[in-house]
Amino acid sequence: MLGISPLLLILSAIVFLLTMVRLNSCLFKPLLKHMDDREKAIKDDLANAKNNGADVDGMIAEANSIIAKAKTEANSIRDKAYNDASEIANSKLATAKSQLEDSYTKFTSSLEEEKANLKTTLLAQIPLYKEAVKAKVSSI
Repeated sequence: MLGISPLLLILSAIVFLLTMVRLNSCLFKPLLKHMDDREKAIKDDLANAKNNGADVDGMIAEANSIIAKAKTEANSIRDKAYNDASEIANSKLATAKSQLEDSYTKFTSSLEEEKANLKTTLLAQIPLYKEAVKAKVSSI
């Protein structure tokens, strides 16, 4: 005979089964539970990431629309400011032109008056000049 003891074989089987039951309850079940929880957490995180991606896309679209509105508003404000400044500059230019024309007409009228005064004084002094010229010619 081989020398297999049935008592030792049954005892070894019982110890093996008790060890498997203990390992199952203390190691395998918590390990499998942890792996299932981890897989569930990863799936939830992926779903949340997809939802966040959609939220981000919506926020980007909203930000782009706000930027477009701001650009159009800025353009309208710039155009209005340009038109206002242009009107102010044109009015100042017109005022300056009218003042310049007024001063030019005053200058020309005063110049005409001086010309007339100079002419009358010269005409009044012509006999004196004639006498002075005759005196010079006769002294030569």
